Formats: sequence, structure tokens, C-alpha cells
Amino acid sequence: MKASSKRVAAGHALRAALLALPALLLAACGSAPSRPEPPARSSAPTTPAATPKPAAPAPDKGDVQARFDAALEVLKSGDLQQAEQQFGELTKDFPDYAGPWTNLGIVYAKTKRRDAAITALTRAATLNPQNHVAFNWLGMLNREAGNYDRARLAYEKALQIDPDDQLARLNYAILLDQYLKQPQAALAQYQAYQQHQAQAGKEDLRVLAWSAELEAKTQAAAPAPAAKPEKKP
Repeated sequence: MKASSKRVAAGHALRAALLALPALLLAACGSAPSRPEPPARSSAPTTPAATPKPAAPAPDKGDVQARFDAALEVLKSGDLQQAEQQFGELTKDFPDYAGPWTNLGIVYAKTKRRDAAITALTRAATLNPQNHVAFNWLGMLNREAGNYDRARLAYEKALQIDPDDQLARLNYAILLDQYLKQPQAALAQYQAYQQHQAQAGKEDLRVLAWSAELEAKTQAAAPAPAAKPEKKP
């Protein structure tokens, strides 16, 4: 090959290498970890940054379970005023726990503050959608307030969560019987309650009487069977 041709080929190779260099640099920059640029220097004097004050330590709220158990014992003792104070403090210190809200709602219900009770128990049920105790109480409170549809939904939710909640089942049966006037549905709930009681070796004479009364009513209301036509003339 002639020298001039070699020089031309070398020039092409060098140009190709130079054209490829920016792409290689971009790829390397793209794969390398980025680092923040240092701040631009200013000709004006700078004041030293104030030393941040250390954060104040969070107040010690105590052990939530121990406080809850102590408040529960107070509630069981019948001291509703003290129980309200302790459960109220727990809802302030631990607002995302459903248990204190549930028992605070029960205290409100026992002291005839229905609206406050519904608010607290609704909060408890929202925090723990599996809280069948809260739903049972919401059923009772809404039934007292005349909100029978809400009461029905609350009882049904409680039984959906825990089919063995016999207190909710009995309250649901009474709602169907006395307030919604659905004797057949009420009888089915009474019978389910009685069956559970029998399995536990117990017997509720009130429910036996109510069931017998409903059975008599449903049988009396049932249409009489149609008479068969006489085949002989």
C-alpha cells in the first residue's frame, strides 16, 4: 500500500475513534453513581449554621397492655367513672388501638350517652373491622335509637365475623322478632341459639317460650292445605 493511502486510512480510523469516544463517555456516565455538585462559592462572607437543638425525648406513655388490663379490671369492678378516665387516656395516648375505644364506648353506653358510645364504637370497628364486640354493641345502640336497619347490619356483621357470638345472635333474633316483625327469620335465629345452648349443656327458658310462641304464630298464619277433590259422585 502507498504511504498516502496509509495516511488516509489512518485518518479515517482516527476520526472513527474520535466519533465513538463521546458515546463511550456517555455510557460510562450513565452507569456511574451520581454525586451532588458542591455548592458554588460566594464572595460574600457566610454566617456559621446554627447548631440544631436535640429533639426532646418522647414522653413515656407506659406499657399499653398493662394499662389496658388495669383499666379493664376497673371496668369489671363497676367503677365506670374511673374506667372512663383510664380508657379515655388510652385513646389519647394510643389512638390507633381498637380495644380502648371499644371499652370507652361500652362505658358511654352504660352511662346513657348513646351518641358518644356510637362514635367511640364506630371508631373501634373502623380500626379493627373484625371487632365483633363493637358491632354487637352498635347493633344494640342503633336498635335503642330506632335505627333498625343499621342495627340489623351491625348484628349481621358481628355474626359474620364470629358465628359463635351467641349474645349477638340472641340480640339479632329479638330485633327480627320484636322490631322488624319477621317471625320466621327470628325463629331460625332463636333455634340456632337454643342449639348452641344445648351443646353447652345450658337452657334458656325465655328463648324456649319465645320460640314456642313464634312457632304457634307461624303455624296459624300458614295457609291451610287445599282440599282434595272428591273422586266419587
